[in-house]
Amino acid sequence: MTRLSAGLLLHRGGGEDGLEVLLAHMGGPFWAKKDERAWSVPKGEYAEGEAPLTAAYREFAEEMGRPAPEGEVVDLGHVRQSGKVVTCFALAADFDAADISSNTFTLEWPPRSGRTAEFPEVDRAEWFGLEAARVKLVKGQVPFLDRLVEAVRG
Repeated sequence: MTRLSAGLLLHRGGGEDGLEVLLAHMGGPFWAKKDERAWSVPKGEYAEGEAPLTAAYREFAEEMGRPAPEGEVVDLGHVRQSGKVVTCFALAADFDAADISSNTFTLEWPPRSGRTAEFPEVDRAEWFGLEAARVKLVKGQVPFLDRLVEAVRG
């Protein structure tokens, strides 16, 4: 069974040169010291039968600590990433990236220690121009940036 994931890619600014996107840095010890290819569209898994857009809004709120801004969304389609299908929606809106409070997950840490620790799913969020976002974003999600540029131009 294919795992499904959906997310919201917030963007602001005008034109391709001035366009910025909001990305989330993945939390937990594996990602702590990584920067390139360690950022993601705020997203999360959902069950078959749930509307992807509904899941995208829910997951954004869970990872950012508050609801996404209101606005018209644009469907950027989906990509296959790490054994799952990720659907992404673009939303033109501003959002205070410095004020996030992510949900958490529990993990045995250090490995094979028998101890568990809680980590945020997202440890920080930041706005990036498109050039920087292409380097920061996990490789499987980079096509969403190209689709966003096409949508903004169109």
